[in-house]
Amino acid sequence: MRIFSNAAAYMTCATVAFPMFAAVPALAETPVRTITVTGEAQVATAPDMATITLGVTSQALTAKAALDANSTALQAVLDKLKSDGIAPKDIQTTGLSVNPQFDYRPKADGTQDSKITGYVAANMVVVSVRQLDTLGGTLDAVVTEGANTLNGISFGLQDPGPKQDEARRAAVGEAARRAKLYAEAAGVTLGPVLSISEQGISLPPVMMASAARDKMAVPVEGGEVNVGAAVTITYQIAD
Repeated sequence: MRIFSNAAAYMTCATVAFPMFAAVPALAETPVRTITVTGEAQVATAPDMATITLGVTSQALTAKAALDANSTALQAVLDKLKSDGIAPKDIQTTGLSVNPQFDYRPKADGTQDSKITGYVAANMVVVSVRQLDTLGGTLDAVVTEGANTLNGISFGLQDPGPKQDEARRAAVGEAARRAKLYAEAAGVTLGPVLSISEQGISLPPVMMASAARDKMAVPVEGGEVNVGAAVTITYQIAD
């Protein structure tokens, strides 16, 4: 019994003997003072390409007849586009549909009775025209060949890269101007740039209403397109 009592006493002493450590407070860091601004800029330029959405809508008593008539008419339009110099890569099908047409008639009990009276087939393509001086003639030609749906025109740039870079430089300059203005108003001095992030590049299309066919080439005007850029820059405050 004495042996066990001494061992218990020894173990108790050993347990109490573990050292205690006090927590060391972390050193406070002085926060870096900054100014963050966003600069935006747009560069206007003349477009050098146009994108048109056109197609053929056909109606017949059966779905097959409607689709066959539609395919024949659209093929004539596609052949005309290619013969006028539009590359196959610049023609893309965007929609093909065949839908029934219904005749709804009221019944004596207040409900309606529906009956299929025919079918409508539609096929739409998007065409890129890279020679704007031929755009009016192209519009007239496709309508002559059977296109009866024209959903509008958008203008753009074949290579927007240089104008995008010009807009980026202008946006950085605008951000620097704003930062300097804020620093002067606050009575501080700008330090080095800490970060730059691009918010986005925009190339909004210029849309035109659907054009009507005339005996001469359809008149179209490209106007200008705007390439925009936005950047956010964070500057350190020097003093």
